[in-house]
Amino acid sequence: MTKKELEIALRSACPRSVAECTNEELYTALLSISQQAAREKKSSQGKKKLYYISAEFLIGKLLSNNLINLGLYEPAKEILLENGKSLAAIEETEPEPSLGNGGLGRLAACFLDSIATLGLNGDGIGLNYHFGLFKQLFKDNKQSEEPNPWIQEVSWLTKRDVTYKIPYKNFTLTSRMYDIEVTGYNGRTNCLHLFDVETVDESIVSEGISFDKTDVAKNLTLFLYPDDSDRAGQILRIYQQYFMVSNAARLILSEAAARGSNYHDLPEYAVIQINDTHPTMVIPELIRLLITDHGMEMNEAIDVVSRTCAYTNHTILAEALETWPMEFFREAVPQLIPIMEVLDDKIRRKFDDPSVYIIDKEDRVHMAHIDIHYGFSVNGVAALHTEILKNTELHNFYQLYPEKFNNKTNGITFRRWLLYCNPQLTDFISRFIGNGFKTDASELEKLDQPAISCNLKHLYRLLSIKEQKKAELAQYLKETQEIVIDPDSIFDIQIKRLHEYKRQQLNALYLIHKYLEIKKGRRPSTPITAIFGAKAAPAYVIARDIIHLILCLQQIIQSDPEVRPYLNVVMVSNYNVTLAEKLIPACDISEQISLASKEASGTGNMKFMLNGAVTLGTDDGANVEIHQLVGDSNIYIFGDSSDTVISRYRKGDYCSRFYYENSPELKEAVDFILSKEMLSAGDAECLTRLYNELLNKDWFMTFPDFNAYCQVKEKALSDYEDRASWARKMLVNISRAGYFSSDRTINEYNRDIWKL
Repeated sequence: MTKKELEIALRSACPRSVAECTNEELYTALLSISQQAAREKKSSQGKKKLYYISAEFLIGKLLSNNLINLGLYEPAKEILLENGKSLAAIEETEPEPSLGNGGLGRLAACFLDSIATLGLNGDGIGLNYHFGLFKQLFKDNKQSEEPNPWIQEVSWLTKRDVTYKIPYKNFTLTSRMYDIEVTGYNGRTNCLHLFDVETVDESIVSEGISFDKTDVAKNLTLFLYPDDSDRAGQILRIYQQYFMVSNAARLILSEAAARGSNYHDLPEYAVIQINDTHPTMVIPELIRLLITDHGMEMNEAIDVVSRTCAYTNHTILAEALETWPMEFFREAVPQLIPIMEVLDDKIRRKFDDPSVYIIDKEDRVHMAHIDIHYGFSVNGVAALHTEILKNTELHNFYQLYPEKFNNKTNGITFRRWLLYCNPQLTDFISRFIGNGFKTDASELEKLDQPAISCNLKHLYRLLSIKEQKKAELAQYLKETQEIVIDPDSIFDIQIKRLHEYKRQQLNALYLIHKYLEIKKGRRPSTPITAIFGAKAAPAYVIARDIIHLILCLQQIIQSDPEVRPYLNVVMVSNYNVTLAEKLIPACDISEQISLASKEASGTGNMKFMLNGAVTLGTDDGANVEIHQLVGDSNIYIFGDSSDTVISRYRKGDYCSRFYYENSPELKEAVDFILSKEMLSAGDAECLTRLYNELLNKDWFMTFPDFNAYCQVKEKALSDYEDRASWARKMLVNISRAGYFSSDRTINEYNRDIWKL
């Protein structure tokens, strides 16, 4: 579509002239134009189709992303500007879809983008959550939760005629499919299929995000990850996951038949990627449907499904590998029990090893075990992660099926995380190496050449872009959250899901230490702004306590005139994709400080790197590959190795008090949690609980890494003062980020697993 054609389309879609329309009316018009342009690029080419099933798709706002992918962003921006309108202002009217939480969902969104960009025949399948995870608010220095509605009358959602009867033990629910077009960059359009139940009732939610968990017909698609701290919440997870996969299985079989499959040859027509364990029930459900609805024998149905399904593992944490009591399945979906018992019996007959059984001695079903035994591929998401799976966490399975295990290091969509959220840096890059990197990210390596890296003019231009993005972030936070930060300070940012293994508590202990150092007169050369963004699961008490600690520290520092000019601690509320798009381009130091061996990959680390932030982290997840790519002098690595950590867990000999008693700086920081300053700002029960958790348990080993973390962080802050040298570090990071393109990841999935 040319600029002229776009202008004509915009005029016809608007109720008045472009100049007279409100931002909301222009958003509606551009949404309609984008949807139509996307549908014109739909294609059913290909006998075989990928179905990417995931509980989360953190797709973010879609208008600008789609305009960029469709080649309409610049002409739309020009037309609006000519009429006194701002595309950025129009974007602010768009609600962000509440369809995900963290890295798992953002990865799924990036993958859908790359699948379409590469012209592959593949759709996503998930659920149409009305309120998502929750909207995060801060009250009395604590997290509170509210529903996060996003579905409006005018929406990217398109209601389809596809409906299914989904059977449960005591009732049947009728589903409805909604589609969101997934545009590829100068590529085809695929779909994200989201299933909903039309009996859902948003009005049953009260008192934050509380609702009747037993009224499944009304609550099924209200929230992502309903609170499972009680039995009703746990069984609701089973209802929800089965609804997702039963709809997916029916859609997959229907579409495969329409393309010519007789079901016996299903693997030639479909490949299913199971994203984490949430969609695992698609395996027994597909087997059941092939038997009951299509007359297939049990053994053949198992064989067909086993050659159709592949599994991506996203965690090393044993507690994150779902297991459910068999009684939950008896109560919710008893039709699956005979299938799961047969699947388990086959394993018991084949292997005399209880650790690989599907149903254990406590009558619990291990979802990942189903995926590994009855899928044809098992992949980790970073080189270190995959090796740990093979050598420790899933070693017994690796011995059984070495041919199934493979690595697919995660990636990100460069279009969104560079072209859209950092156009200034995009222009800088294009000026030197052209536009080829937009479709072939490996071309970014051309940036690391003496003509750029040794030219102070170019290096200071790169620094000025970072300064501009920092100023934009400061303005945005002031306008949207009434947060005031100094754009001339060092922006040290940790944004990710709040979990003890990601160790926001380590960062907080350092900041306490820094606060106390400033009180002693040791002031940093350049002020520091430490920014956090994270949601804690409502039932995750210690995670909520860590948020409380950070918010209390924020209050103490902001009310201390002696410290405030040199140190600021900020926690943004309701961290989401929209905020990430502002925070990531503005970052100087990227905090990736998970306990070595615990982070599967991370993808925020890649986005920061792409935007010229320098990583401060452990050799964990994809940090290992970043470290290899940029070299020792362009990253700040600290902490115990994954081997040391794994050995410590195996021996069970870790004692947090030993480190506390042998490090005066650590002891001082930990004791400050119960200081009069903290207790006056916070809740004594929360702070005491966190203090005791760290002092007596510290399961994710914050204490052993504390001194090394402080040292390397001080080194990074000191190195920042040499601006030209720091700019070279930025340049190297940007130039090596090409490996982490999700286009590369998807090419590898297709080459090794999907074979579309």
